Amino acid sequence: MSSSASFDTLKSLQTDLSELIDRLPTLKHQQFIKQTLETIVHLAESEIERLDWKILSATLADMEQGFQLFYPYRHVRKVAIFGSARLSPETPEYLMAFDFARRVTQLGFMVMTGGGGGIMQAGHEGAGRENSFGLNIQLPFEQQANPVIEGDPKLIHFKYFFTRKLFLVKESDAIALFPGGFGTQDEAFECMTLSQTGKFGPVPVVLIDHPGGDYWRSWSEYIDKQLVQKGLVSPDDPSLYTVTDNLDVACNVITGFYQVYHSSRYVGDRLVIRLKSELSDAEVERLNAEFSDILVTGRIEKSRALPQEVQDETVELPRLILYFNQRDLGRLYQLIAVINQMATPSLEQTAHPERK
Repeated sequence: MSSSASFDTLKSLQTDLSELIDRLPTLKHQQFIKQTLETIVHLAESEIERLDWKILSATLADMEQGFQLFYPYRHVRKVAIFGSARLSPETPEYLMAFDFARRVTQLGFMVMTGGGGGIMQAGHEGAGRENSFGLNIQLPFEQQANPVIEGDPKLIHFKYFFTRKLFLVKESDAIALFPGGFGTQDEAFECMTLSQTGKFGPVPVVLIDHPGGDYWRSWSEYIDKQLVQKGLVSPDDPSLYTVTDNLDVACNVITGFYQVYHSSRYVGDRLVIRLKSELSDAEVERLNAEFSDILVTGRIEKSRALPQEVQDETVELPRLILYFNQRDLGRLYQLIAVINQMATPSLEQTAHPERK
């Protein structure tokens, strides 16, 4: 590029940035836009490698396409399906993944996969192209987009595994894991780690064997023998997931998770649990009696939306608020399970567990 062209590009960039800065006071998320711009300026003033800038630029490009793709679908719950790219359509695991995807889309959920072959293709075939997202990764082998999702606007090609995994986790309202290799094991353990540390969820995580299969059952036995019994994880951590070889169980775990529970977030030090229907005082008393061990202070209390939530789309939903210790996530999943057995949601809510 000539020096004249470089100068013109710089002037154009300066003009664009000046216009953006002038607009900041009227932009909806001005605080975060300002923080992002400040971070980039601070980096620009420091000494980092050219490769670091390439990584930052490509990461932002990955994230831009992900944010823009999923925003129109933010009110529909999605199930992420993980599993081997190497399993053929004749295998029982493939057939199971196909049937599972078909059933969850019939329940109103959409399906996300890594966009490749094997279990990922089975998920898209079962869900159908219109109900599928493909989050592909650019690799020199094995990971061409499958023919079901190829060419669809809901297919993304990510440069980095970590940005791809970010969206597979961030956008999922349930995780279904089928047998697979190192990648599937990595995804399984990362889901458990993020759930265990409160960086993801709460969402239902289901590990699905074919009928009579023992892939995940053996994995669960390893977790119990090598991690739980040796005190390396909490005895309650297996509550973070369900192992089954029955699709009725798998689907019921997902829909049942959203029977009364809607979602949650932190407001300061308080965990806010949004509900589809309000609990009675007696039911809240029961929760306090059974789960006082996970509270740092105070009690579990009923609440309406807090002042910090006035712009939240769930502002009309009843809530529970508590000072959760942010450590016993297995117990938090047990609390949600008890909540889901309590209040009775409306027929509309029961018929549409997939709506956020």
